[in-house]
Amino acid sequence: MSGKFEPKVPVQLNPPKDDPISVEELAKANGADGGKCYVAIKGIVYDVTGNKAYQPGGSYHVFAGKDASRALGKTSTKAEDVRPDWQDLDDKDKSTLNDWITFFSKRYNVVGKVEGATNME
Repeated sequence: MSGKFEPKVPVQLNPPKDDPISVEELAKANGADGGKCYVAIKGIVYDVTGNKAYQPGGSYHVFAGKDASRALGKTSTKAEDVRPDWQDLDDKDKSTLNDWITFFSKRYNVVGKVEGATNME
């Protein structure tokens, strides 16, 4: 299964960064006014700026500027599910969440970690 979640077009990624990113900084990176657009999963922050789906008006903009761990695990785009807590998800949803991490890791640069995130593992 080495090809699972591989991008259609190869992506050249930068080495992952572990710079601290505050929740406030993350919230500002919502793609508004052509700015940066970040999505965090389990406290790891991905730069999704180049993907229109995360920009204002896009189908995944609800995730922009937030840790979307719970929503991704539940395969939900409901605003109330877009939050960092995921530990109480069932095993199926945790597996789905880990698949999303694999998916994002193969497509988007890791630009940092949410400061104070305790939900990484």
